[in-house]
Amino acid sequence: MFQFIRAGFRQSSLLLLLAAGPFFFSCTKETPAPAPGTGTTNPGSGTVTTPGTGTGTATTPGTGTATTPGTGTATTPGTTVVASVTYIAQKDNLNLLEAAILRAGLTSEFNKENATIFAPSDDAFKAAGYANEAAIQAAPAADLQRILRYHLVNSRIDQSSIPTGVNTVYQTALADNTISVYKVSNSDISVNQAKIIQGDNPTVGSVVHIINQVLTPATVNVVTLAKNNANLSFLAAAIDRAGASVQDVLNKNTQNGYTIFAPTNDAFKAAGYADEAAIKAADQQKLASLLLYHVLNYRAYAQTFQNGADIVTAQGGSVRVNVNNGKVTVTGKGNGSNAATVTQADQVASNGIIVHVIDRVLLSQ
Repeated sequence: MFQFIRAGFRQSSLLLLLAAGPFFFSCTKETPAPAPGTGTTNPGSGTVTTPGTGTGTATTPGTGTATTPGTGTATTPGTTVVASVTYIAQKDNLNLLEAAILRAGLTSEFNKENATIFAPSDDAFKAAGYANEAAIQAAPAADLQRILRYHLVNSRIDQSSIPTGVNTVYQTALADNTISVYKVSNSDISVNQAKIIQGDNPTVGSVVHIINQVLTPATVNVVTLAKNNANLSFLAAAIDRAGASVQDVLNKNTQNGYTIFAPTNDAFKAAGYADEAAIKAADQQKLASLLLYHVLNYRAYAQTFQNGADIVTAQGGSVRVNVNNGKVTVTGKGNGSNAATVTQADQVASNGIIVHVIDRVLLSQ
C-alpha cells in the first residue's frame, strides 16, 4: 500500500515539474535593451537644449552663444532648436518672410549663427503692400535683399541685454543703415516704428524676435525727402537759407542720428512766412536758430515719446512732448498753449534722421 502511494507521489511530482518548466525558463530569459537613440536624445546632438543653455548647441564657456540661466532665451528641456530659416518656416505667421528670404536668396545669410533677426509677421508684410506669396515672388530680388538685410543684425541681442529707457542703435547687415531699439520692459520693446510681439525665440546660435511692422531702410536725405513732399517745400527752402549751421547738423552721419519736427507749408505761413520768397529773404541767423529748435540730437520714433517730457533741442532750448491715446503733440516755450500736432510720424531719411511732420512752427520764445 505504501509503495503504491510513493509511486503515485513520484509520478505527480514529475508531472508538476514538467508543467512548470516553461515558466522557469521564461523568468530567466533577459529582455534586450532598446537601441541607443530610439527613444531618447543623445547628449551633445546639437538639436536639443540642455537646461539653461538657451541655444541648442554645446559651446565652450565664454564663446558668446550659450546664455546664462534666466536671460530669457533658455528653452524647456527637450525642446528642439533649429536653424533660423527652419524656425521661420515652421511658424504659421511667418510664411511671407520665409517666401521673401527664399526669393532674395538669403537663406545662408539668415542661418548664420550669432545673429538677431527681427522677423515681420504675415500681417506686417500685408500692411507693407505684400498681399500674398505671389506678391513676394513678383518683387525684385534686389529690393527684398535690401529690406531683409535691414532686419538682420550680425550679433545676438536677447531682450534682457537691451538697455531700458534709452534709444539703443544697432548696425544692421545693410551697409550704413542702423535701427533704433527702445525698451520700456521685456514686454514693451520698440524697433524703429515696430513693436516686438513675440521675442526671444532661440535658433541655433541666434535669436528671432517677431515684430508687427516691416522696417523700411532710408533711401534719401532729409532735404530730398522734404523736396519730394509738396507740403514740405518751405522747410526745404528754409534749410537752404539757414546755411552751414543747419546743413552740417542734418548732413552728419552720427551713431545716434537726429530727429526733426518738420512744419508744413501752412504752418510756416501761419508763422508769418507767406511764401518761399519770404523764407529766402529771412534773417539767416534767426532762421537757423528756429530750425535747430525743431531738431533733437538723437533718433526718436513717435512711440518712444513719453507723456509730459521736456526734451532739449539742438538749439539749446527745450520743447514739451505730450502723448494721449497715441496722438503726439509738441509745444515750444513760445507757443503758449498752442501745441503742434504730429500729423505724419516716423519718416526715415538717410544718416539716421527721423522726420515727424507737424502742423505748427515751434517757437522758442
